[in-house]
Amino acid sequence: MNSQNLITGCVVALVGFFSSFAIVLHGLVNVGASSEQAASGLMMASVAMGISGVVLSLWKKQPISCAWSTPGAAFLATTGLVDVGMGAVVGAFIFAGLLTVIAGLWKPLGKLAAAIPAALAQAMLAGVLFALCIVPFKGMVDAPLIAIPIVLVWFVASRISRLYAVPAAVVAAVITVLMSPQFSMPEIPSMLASPVWVKPVFSWQAIAVIGVPFFIISMATQNIPGVAILKSYGYTPKPGPLFASVGLASALSAPLVAISTCVAAITLAMCANEESHPDPHKRYWSAVVAGIAYCVLGLFAGVIALIAAAAPAFAVATLAGVALFGVFSNALSVALESTTYREASAITFLVTASGVSMFGLGAAVTGLLAGCIIQLIANRRTQNKASSQGAAK
Repeated sequence: MNSQNLITGCVVALVGFFSSFAIVLHGLVNVGASSEQAASGLMMASVAMGISGVVLSLWKKQPISCAWSTPGAAFLATTGLVDVGMGAVVGAFIFAGLLTVIAGLWKPLGKLAAAIPAALAQAMLAGVLFALCIVPFKGMVDAPLIAIPIVLVWFVASRISRLYAVPAAVVAAVITVLMSPQFSMPEIPSMLASPVWVKPVFSWQAIAVIGVPFFIISMATQNIPGVAILKSYGYTPKPGPLFASVGLASALSAPLVAISTCVAAITLAMCANEESHPDPHKRYWSAVVAGIAYCVLGLFAGVIALIAAAAPAFAVATLAGVALFGVFSNALSVALESTTYREASAITFLVTASGVSMFGLGAAVTGLLAGCIIQLIANRRTQNKASSQGAAK
């Protein structure tokens, strides 16, 4: 390990944590978590992904950085299911983690998850993110002194470097909140966060509306793309053990209100490129350093959660929204890029963004099913047309 590994690992942790912690807090609070439970969830999600990254990187000797499920947290922030109790939400988290373990160990489920067209999965993600990404613009009207500085700093910073745009927006949000007359510094009983155990309750309603979509979103938008990015840098781990490992970490940390742990995508690329270390065989140390740093940051999640809870209206939601602009634009671009899937992707996006649900499945799964049905019909029509043309010849 050299100084490049150390610097890269610390930057990865800072970018990974501060670019999306607001989304995690917002999502957990939206499904009914108290401030103590949200702090516990943020802490344990950070620790779980940190330990997972360290263990997998040292085991495989490859830069396998891990992350919490940011798209999954965004999904929580938009779901309307807030009345089943945190026990049922935790049960759904465990279910999603166990499904990921099964996907890693049982090839048919892994292949089924991988068989979901990328365009439709990204359309579903864009639909989930839509409600969050319009909040900053609502905030610019309803709370201009809070929202405008955050959006403006994000925009200016993104013109310079997209990598540091969200961390810059975090700094702007902190300064804006501290200067706001509506903000009163909360009493901080301890600098270190305390874990909060929530007894799991396995509710079919929560599993259908939260657990299944969480699994699909995490697999399609982080786990599978993360492995693909790792392979693009010349590393060839077997996906199954990676999926099973992060799924197990998710299931074990869920009773402490942590959201799913996933194979990272963007931060993994930071660890795997030549700036991490000139020798590809030593780049895994960057992921190890990042994992340790994630664990350290997680210990202070209680302070972060308390300040976020005391922040004026629109502060956390605006920060979460700007943090997802890039993810949303990329998801929508992939969803509508191919003419083959464009109509089905549009249906998937619109149904998901509408928030409607059918048969108790929730908007995300309903939108994905609607898109798949439309695509199957389109495929059948194309096949029939090709058969007719072949017969005519």
